Amino acid sequence: MNRKGLFPEMVVTMIVAFLTAVVVTYLYRLIASGSGTVDWETAFTLAVILGVSVPLSRTRSGEVDG
Repeated sequence: MNRKGLFPEMVVTMIVAFLTAVVVTYLYRLIASGSGTVDWETAFTLAVILGVSVPLSRTRSGEVDG
């Protein structure tokens, strides 16, 4: 298990998940209700969950080389 590369992978995953959630919630609310607001709570929560769980599962399964 490579713990040295785990933290940077968590940070990158969190940033990507956060930006994706922001764009998706904005577009969904723009289409559904016409308001075009961002659900910051959902975006942040999803980013934290995916940012921790995806790199950990990849590291435990041996997919990350390094």
